[in-house]
Amino acid sequence: MKAHRRSENLVITGFSGTGKSVVAGEIARMLGWDVVDTDDEIVRSAGKPIAEIFRNDGEARFRELEREEVAKACRRSRTVIAVGGGAIVDPHNYDMLSRSGLIVCLEAKPETIYERLYSESARRPQAEVRPLLAADDPLERIKQLKASRQQHYSRADRTVHTDCLSIHEVADEVVRAWRMLCRNQPDVGPLPSTEEKLCSQRQGAGDIACMVETAGGSYPVFVGYGLLDDLADRMKQASLSGAAIIISDENVFPLYGERVAANLKGAGFHVDSFLVSAGEDAKSMDNAGRIYDFLVGQRVERDDVIVALGGGVVGDLAGFVAATFMRGMNWVQVPTTLIAMVDASIGGKVGVNHPRAKNLIGAFYQPALVLADCRALSTLPERELVSGWAEVIKHGLILDADFLGFLESDADSLKALEQEAITRAVARSAAIKVGVVSEDERERTGRRTILNFGHTMGHGLEAAAGYDGFLHGEAVAIGMMGAARLSERLGLLTSAAVDRQKALLQAFGLPTSLGDFVSSSGALSASSLGSDASPSLDTDPSSSSREVPPLSSREVPPLSSRAKRSDLKISLAEVIGAMELDKKKKGSAIRWVLLEDIGKATIRSNVPEEEVLAVLRALLEH
Repeated sequence: MKAHRRSENLVITGFSGTGKSVVAGEIARMLGWDVVDTDDEIVRSAGKPIAEIFRNDGEARFRELEREEVAKACRRSRTVIAVGGGAIVDPHNYDMLSRSGLIVCLEAKPETIYERLYSESARRPQAEVRPLLAADDPLERIKQLKASRQQHYSRADRTVHTDCLSIHEVADEVVRAWRMLCRNQPDVGPLPSTEEKLCSQRQGAGDIACMVETAGGSYPVFVGYGLLDDLADRMKQASLSGAAIIISDENVFPLYGERVAANLKGAGFHVDSFLVSAGEDAKSMDNAGRIYDFLVGQRVERDDVIVALGGGVVGDLAGFVAATFMRGMNWVQVPTTLIAMVDASIGGKVGVNHPRAKNLIGAFYQPALVLADCRALSTLPERELVSGWAEVIKHGLILDADFLGFLESDADSLKALEQEAITRAVARSAAIKVGVVSEDERERTGRRTILNFGHTMGHGLEAAAGYDGFLHGEAVAIGMMGAARLSERLGLLTSAAVDRQKALLQAFGLPTSLGDFVSSSGALSASSLGSDASPSLDTDPSSSSREVPPLSSREVPPLSSRAKRSDLKISLAEVIGAMELDKKKKGSAIRWVLLEDIGKATIRSNVPEEEVLAVLRALLEH
């Protein structure tokens, strides 16, 4: 390798169907760099598809346009450049690319390429067939053309074989190769560390609570008081620019939307906004489709940025759109609820609901940054605020006994939203989740599963109530008590620790059983518990006394118009049926997150069914 070669850019080459464009986008997210696809730029500048350029103007004209776009891309820095499969054959292009950055070639067998290209065509008949591959025997044509280019691909600095790898795994391999190549160049230092990348952000900004470090991306979580007016500056420091599309709901946008929009416009962003209805029902494929239509209508590009302004529902929906529109675009989380600040906005879990269960359709897609302004909590309805404390308490219970002690000693200050106390609590709670997410981004090692403490039973209660009786934190609080009681019955946790957990939940106004939940508005009737004497954990949900209405067929009313708690009717079979549909399972067994002590969680899959039923009955009856 020549000593004068630079690493200002990373070039991705390879034959069609090896995944250059989508992998380049993933790598750019991981490095925090820009991404350029020269084929996309050719289409943009010519105003017509590549096939039409070949058909009307000829291959020579296409190669001329390609050379122009390669030259433009090579003048950039800190950019991942995806080039067309034949670009590197041109000696002039190769010279420019090799001087601009390091080159990684994505490789695949002809059969793999054929399957990828033509299965895509089968799924999407409108998909454009590569002009040079249009032949009676496409597989043979792939073999011939690929063989003719192989000597040029072999000049790359590193080759990554993609046949049996996912997009994320390919990106991981490329980044590892990049880091090694950088270390081996005498004139190039290693990639900047997290601290170096955030140097400009840290200058004068003491509100970085923590830093998320995952293969999917590194980004800061800002926590402070009055941070909304700093949003544009933080986005600029993260190298975001262009159009900013605010996605919010009808409750949050009137409070903060115009302020955020003015801040972004003042920094040079072009701003548009899209509002959804407030409530869980907004997190649907239908709403995602409407947002796609809006983005297309506004001619939004991949380099633009989505700003999720609101609670967990808005964040999940906006993040899902960002992950899927144009194969992934930049996005920023601006949580305005407590539960979103400490939980939903961190870790890159995005998605929408399926009519039968929550969050079944989604992805792991990290934002560019998270900005939590604790002042926004002052406009949160009391019940929403109380609900959020469940996730804060959960973090102390599963991982940090000292933090739990702080919540106990400073409960009054925290409930009053005193600035110093609330900022400390949100920052520490967010940091706890960040630590878990950075170790296990995609729940592969099992580490991230501990964040589901209380959620198995909690989600079962939410679903059984038709997503209309509980707020998420209320159901999780009851679920955490169920998990603690189950831990006690299995001999893992002392009764004193269970009582301590219960006292803290109640101190923050959270319910610890269904009876506790409804007690303020009337006793729950005996008939509302159903007549299921001995349901099984593998009960078909269709056999319950009433079917849980699908999300897509309901309007979720605002809190003020929801049914009284005393009217809530839940059967044991419904809860069990919903738990069986929940995603926290491995094979046929539910993975239970339990406690061995305050601050020490464990995961068990071999929990006896009779113990679970006993705990559920107690939760529903008392």
